[in-house]
Amino acid sequence: MTTDLRPGRNGPPTASPAPAPPGPRPTWRARLARLDVKGAPYAFISPFYLVFLVFGAFPLVYTLWVSLHDWELASGTREFVGLDNYDYLLSDADFWHATVNTLGIFVLSTGPQLVLALLIANTLNRRMRLPTMFRIGMVAPLVTSTAAVAIVFTQMFDKDWGMVNWAIGLVGIDPIHWSSSRGWSWAAIAMMVDWRWTGYNALIYLAAMQAIPKDLYEAAAIDGASRLRQFWQITVPMLRPTIIFTVIISTIGGLQLFTEPVLFSVGTPNKMDGGPMHQFQTITMYMYDNAFGHDRYGYGATVAWALFVMIIVFSLINFLAVRRTGGTK
Repeated sequence: MTTDLRPGRNGPPTASPAPAPPGPRPTWRARLARLDVKGAPYAFISPFYLVFLVFGAFPLVYTLWVSLHDWELASGTREFVGLDNYDYLLSDADFWHATVNTLGIFVLSTGPQLVLALLIANTLNRRMRLPTMFRIGMVAPLVTSTAAVAIVFTQMFDKDWGMVNWAIGLVGIDPIHWSSSRGWSWAAIAMMVDWRWTGYNALIYLAAMQAIPKDLYEAAAIDGASRLRQFWQITVPMLRPTIIFTVIISTIGGLQLFTEPVLFSVGTPNKMDGGPMHQFQTITMYMYDNAFGHDRYGYGATVAWALFVMIIVFSLINFLAVRRTGGTK
């Protein structure tokens, strides 16, 4: 015969513990304090989400709704056409022409811009005289009037009297018609983009460099590493998150390029055409021309959504490429 050793099976039944007396009910101050602890974080971040819903999410969804219509303001047309605008977009030669222009200017400007910003930041990170003056000078292009930028760069790249053609003429090169040639107009606009945004990225890199522990450089110097080797094996790996950030931001800004090519069109009948043969018309210029120039708001919204998808795809590609290059997972 086996004996069940569990309590209460073979012996006298055990008494169950008496229930604890109910505690005092929390006061309204205790409830308010608990609500404050749990709800305060959400209240602090709620303004961002409210602003995003009003100025971000709603325009995005509304633009998608407009893109499904033949939408005109002048005539009041609001005809639902479904995906007809997107079907037309895929076969629109002018849209793909503007896409090639945008990507060409983006490639010519973004790569040199970030590399030059990294080198400038590395230079400013060293001990030098009047460092504050040089750092403030990096911000000067951002605070310069856009009208002044237009005047200066149109004069610099003028075919007959421009300083750039005068400089290349000193070495025997024939004058270049910058605004008429597709490739040369891309190069000129890329120079404008680099002039305005290289200093901005350099300051971002400089702030990240100053957060790198100096002990790493001192240890590398003791081991005999040169400054160039310290730059590639310490500075660049430590700046990888910042480089990823600037690559994504530059991708978004480069694909939305609008101000610089419009400024480069000063003196032309229609600034949104991007030259007589649309040689430097970007996607945003093409979108603006359709929506506000030809009263085709539905198709303009379609171009805007195509640009939105393109920005997401290229940002992900650049993000993954930079991470893979850096060897991170």
